[in-house]
Amino acid sequence: MSAHRQVQDLLDFIDASPSPWHAVASIEQRLQAFQFQRLHEGDAWTLAAGGRYYVIRDDSSIAAFVLGRTDLAAKGFKLLGAHTDSPGLRVKPQPVLESDKIQRLAVEIYGGPILATFTDRDLSLAGRIAFSQADGSVGSRLLRFDQALLRLPNLAIHMNRGVNEDGLKLQKQTELALIMASAAEQLPADYFRQLLAATAGIEADSLLSWELNVYDTQKGAFWGNDGLFYADSQLDNLASCHAGLSAMLDNAVLNSGNTLVCAFFDHEEIGSESCKGAAGSFLPDVLERIAACCCDRADGYRRALAHSFMVSADMAHGYQPGFPGAYEPGHKVIVNQGPAIKINVNHRYASECLSEAEFIRFCRDADVPYQKYAHRGDLPCGSTIGPIASAKLGVRSVDVGSPMWAMHSLRESAGVLDHGFMIRALRAFFCSQ
Repeated sequence: MSAHRQVQDLLDFIDASPSPWHAVASIEQRLQAFQFQRLHEGDAWTLAAGGRYYVIRDDSSIAAFVLGRTDLAAKGFKLLGAHTDSPGLRVKPQPVLESDKIQRLAVEIYGGPILATFTDRDLSLAGRIAFSQADGSVGSRLLRFDQALLRLPNLAIHMNRGVNEDGLKLQKQTELALIMASAAEQLPADYFRQLLAATAGIEADSLLSWELNVYDTQKGAFWGNDGLFYADSQLDNLASCHAGLSAMLDNAVLNSGNTLVCAFFDHEEIGSESCKGAAGSFLPDVLERIAACCCDRADGYRRALAHSFMVSADMAHGYQPGFPGAYEPGHKVIVNQGPAIKINVNHRYASECLSEAEFIRFCRDADVPYQKYAHRGDLPCGSTIGPIASAKLGVRSVDVGSPMWAMHSLRESAGVLDHGFMIRALRAFFCSQ
């Protein structure tokens, strides 16, 4: 598949996944197309060599695995980790604000988005709702509004004369509420609840709660010379999820005989401390249960971890030539020049010299260029799931990512060639001996 076709498939994946819950549903659909079988954590597992399986925890974290035909305790797991969530805005439990004949929706900041990028965009809502069922139990359902439903209009420059010199600054409590409706007299008092219920196909009285993500309805697009760049929301980090999934769902990889695991976690953007985050028990629980089905000795799981390797895939900061002072000299990662190995001596990234060398080997095996990234010394460095999952499992790990621009913007950009490079490098990793 050409690089452009791979990225078009990525854009389709992102556009079908406007929330972490939708992202997992999209991943599940792709896994089922390759005959993966869903397992439930509350059931007993019976696994077969060569079998393809996946587990979902709380709708927005998923672990897919292929059971190898080699001795797991001696060969270990080939682990790929990424995250399904992106920074943005989430709807508050009591969201409707009405004044001056306008209804607005109160939102809370999730993670660290660039707030100014939410202004003057065609916004809508996606996520999940919980509702009371006829038997009294609680049900849940994914919800998405395809049409533009909300907007955050900018303040005219005539009223904000310093905006071009000082930048757009939004007061988080009072200025982020999104315009939703004209509060005419005929508008029901519970308009928002009725809107959710009607779209979900339930009675408004049965609606109990929601987790709703604000998303941009504009679809992804190619741009630049020969369409060598692309733009969309949530490249951080759905592009890495897509690359890892695409690499695993390759016939050569699936038949490599290795035990492969792709784990995609929610809540990375807010620290991973949750039952389904990388700091939680989800991945260790899955791996331990795999080992229990495959290893004869009680120490098989620990032996398998000792022989395992994990790639933490999260997007990297591409060099933006308009802001040269923001980057560490000598570590300018260039878009469309290959994946970046992310290195930080304070272990904000999981890479160390041996895991770094291993990823270089994978790149060379796949004939893929690679780069090395270090953060500017006088700026705080971000982190990933890599150090968290690596510490929890005791597994050697490397942090890598495709270069991108405008990370945490509502409209991010990256290079077409880099996505193909990352898929090839991850295929080489999954097939490595």
